Amino acid sequence: MLDAIRYLVDNGIKWRAMPVDFPPWDRIYAFFRRWRDHGLVSEFHDRLRARVREKLGRDTEPTAGVIDSQSIKADAVVGADSRGYDGGKQINGRTRHVVVDTLGLLLGVMVTAADVGDRTAAQVLLAQVAPVHHRLALVWADGGYTGSLVEHCLAAFALVLVIVKRSDDMRGFVVLPKRWIVERLFAHLMRSRRLARDYERRTASAEAVIYWSMTMVMSRRLARRHRGRA
Repeated sequence: MLDAIRYLVDNGIKWRAMPVDFPPWDRIYAFFRRWRDHGLVSEFHDRLRARVREKLGRDTEPTAGVIDSQSIKADAVVGADSRGYDGGKQINGRTRHVVVDTLGLLLGVMVTAADVGDRTAAQVLLAQVAPVHHRLALVWADGGYTGSLVEHCLAAFALVLVIVKRSDDMRGFVVLPKRWIVERLFAHLMRSRRLARDYERRTASAEAVIYWSMTMVMSRRLARRHRGRA
């Protein structure tokens, strides 16, 4: 079942196009839906993340993170109630709001309509992430998170939100401190064909697919480390 879901996420196929090597597609989807609705996919992901951090000599719980968002086009199956238009990026679809640790591993994700502002979504997402990752004390963000959010994070979550801005004299592409970490995660997501566009009817399914994609990234990282020691 796990391999079948990973195959779907990696190759971007339809549920009904599942190869005959796997169980019937409706049984696989029922398994996916059960894990999604009971939060098991995020729990499975979090346990794997803890193992990766331990293998790299880190504590299982991070003390710092990075927050950012990625707008993505939505497929026709995505209803008007969960899609919107991002005027800045000129994208009609949804936005993935994520928090990662300093290794680029996912701490939390929330999928919204693309017209939901970063600061608005960040308040909700950080309210979910902060209680779970109780050691988290510092979060880096880009200029889209300035304003009252900085004071709100300190007062509500005891989080220091540090804005990493691009200076006015910069020209062309420049790698900015800390912000490249979350951009690398977005690059990993776009390598999964199921995530190149949002095909999920429900935002909960879109979030679950992101967790599945990151389990594949961490599994490959653990496998490379194991081969290196062999």
